Amino acid sequence: MKKSIVTSFILCLLTFISVAQTPDHQKLLELDLDWEKALLESNMGFLENLLAEDFIWVHNHASLIDGKEAVIARAKRIQDGETDNTKGRVSRDQTVVILGKTGVVSGFTVVDRGPSPVTYHFMRTYSKVKGKYVLLANHTMAVPDEELK
Repeated sequence: MKKSIVTSFILCLLTFISVAQTPDHQKLLELDLDWEKALLESNMGFLENLLAEDFIWVHNHASLIDGKEAVIARAKRIQDGETDNTKGRVSRDQTVVILGKTGVVSGFTVVDRGPSPVTYHFMRTYSKVKGKYVLLANHTMAVPDEELK
């Protein structure tokens, strides 16, 4: 009996340890939320520092593919007065996977541009360069309303 209790305890402990997040997991979650905030606020300085030089963003069904320059240029246009009808960006169900110096954050973002919000599934790839994570790639895909859980 004692042996089975000890064995059960050890298994529970190992399970907890295996799903525990490292500081880098938390750092990437926070960085990813900051990415969403920077897009909403057209924060050019943050975007300039976050995006890798070779950054690529593949939008819904590859209908548009942006690089770092295009993302920053759009933020600048909005800062200079171009209308942006995005009212909100809220992420949910994020997961983080890290292998070596590469981290992938995936989840859903609800973007409110009116008349009704659109939910996107995203997968973003971050790479640690000189001790700092940069965003290397972003892939977003609109999720049809009938497929939402």
